[in-house]
Amino acid sequence: MVEQSIWMQKVAADPGHSQWYIDRFRSMARAGKDLAGEARLIDAMARRGARILDAGCGPGRVGGYLAAAGHDVVGVDVDPALIAAAEEDHPGPRWLVGDLAELDLPARGITEPFDIIVSAGNVMTFLAPSTRARVLSRLRAHLADEGRAVIGFGAGREYEHTDFLDHAAQAGLVPDLLLSTWDVRPFAEGADFLVAILRPA
Repeated sequence: MVEQSIWMQKVAADPGHSQWYIDRFRSMARAGKDLAGEARLIDAMARRGARILDAGCGPGRVGGYLAAAGHDVVGVDVDPALIAAAEEDHPGPRWLVGDLAELDLPARGITEPFDIIVSAGNVMTFLAPSTRARVLSRLRAHLADEGRAVIGFGAGREYEHTDFLDHAAQAGLVPDLLLSTWDVRPFAEGADFLVAILRPA
C-alpha cells in the first residue's frame, strides 16, 4: 500500500484544512491577486490546444486558466475536497481524484500522452517522501516523448533540489532548463525556489 501523502496527513489531523486552502485562494482571487503566473509560463510553452496534465491540481487555478486559454486539460489531485472546488470554480477541464504515486490515466479512459505536465504549488513537497521518485516515474509514463514536465517547489521543505533532480533522472527525466521563479529568472545554487523544465531522456 502506498504511504499516505503529507497533504492527506494534514487533512486527517485537521478536517478543515482543505476548506481553509480553498477559501484562501478564493479570497485572493476576489481581491484581484495574480494567481496565474505558473499557468502563463505553461501557456507560453505550449502549442495551441495542447494536452496538459495538471498534476496535483488543487482547486484548479492553474488548469482552469489553461483550459480557458484553449488547452485540453486534465487535473488530478488526491484530495476530493480540492477536486470538488476545481469542478465548481473552473468547469471545463476533466478533474479527477487520484494519487499521483498510482497514476494510471489510461485505465480511466484518458487518451495518452500529454504534451506538458505541470506540477505547481509545492506539490512535490506534499507527497509522501517514499513516493517522490515513483511519482516522477508515473509522470514520465504519461508524458509524450517530445513533451516536457514543469515542476516547481520551494527550498526548505524537506526535499532538497538536488535530491529531486536525482529522482527525476532515475525516472528518465532530464533538465532542459532550471529557473528560480515562474517568471523565468535563472536558477543558481542556493536559490530558494526551483522551477525545473524537464524532458524525457
